[in-house]
Amino acid sequence: MARLPRLYAPDTPQLAQAELTNPLQESGGSLDAGMFDAIQQWLAETSLQHGVTLHGWCLLPDRLLCLSTPAKADSLARMMQALGRKLASRQMAGAVFNGRYRCALVQPGLWVLPVLAWLESRPVAARLAPDAEAWPWSSARAHTGYLIPSPAWLHNHPDYWRCGNTPFDRQAAYRHLLQEGLSREQESRITAALQGQWALGDAAFLERLAGTASRRVQPGKRGRPRKTPAA
Repeated sequence: MARLPRLYAPDTPQLAQAELTNPLQESGGSLDAGMFDAIQQWLAETSLQHGVTLHGWCLLPDRLLCLSTPAKADSLARMMQALGRKLASRQMAGAVFNGRYRCALVQPGLWVLPVLAWLESRPVAARLAPDAEAWPWSSARAHTGYLIPSPAWLHNHPDYWRCGNTPFDRQAAYRHLLQEGLSREQESRITAALQGQWALGDAAFLERLAGTASRRVQPGKRGRPRKTPAA
């Protein structure tokens, strides 16, 4: 089965997930905090180097998730390649990612904040932390005001800025979103878009992307095309 070309559209956020070949755990099963810290620093460096505007990220033992707006069609791929080289050098191993990373385009104004909350709550879903703020290797602490000042390489999306007029208002509103959680339908749609590598948005958003995206942004209809009746 031929793999899909990379999905990209100018000035459009992307949710990306890269699975790690070797989980970031020490021999006793505990987390390799030193490696977590190193990868997070490399993420900062490579995102700046390759023009990837990071709006959020989460590093888990088995994968890296990030929400960003790449400057060019190949910016995100170059960042992932640079991360892979650094990680391979540190681990003295071959391929560090389990296949290609997956990505989905995300509609601003409708899906950016739910996707950000979904991404930052993965440690809770995996039972690695009691709440999103307790996990040190994500952007959740910066968004809720737990970490001040925020990392210089975190660029809050305009949707986050619209959460309130002051930093306190924005942090409180976003903290409420994290604590309230998403609906099953929201979680299902985010997961389906990421796994299928499609766009996540309403019909009008998908229609606009049809003229600017690097390839089709939603699955084709199943079954054979309907035959046109003979004249």
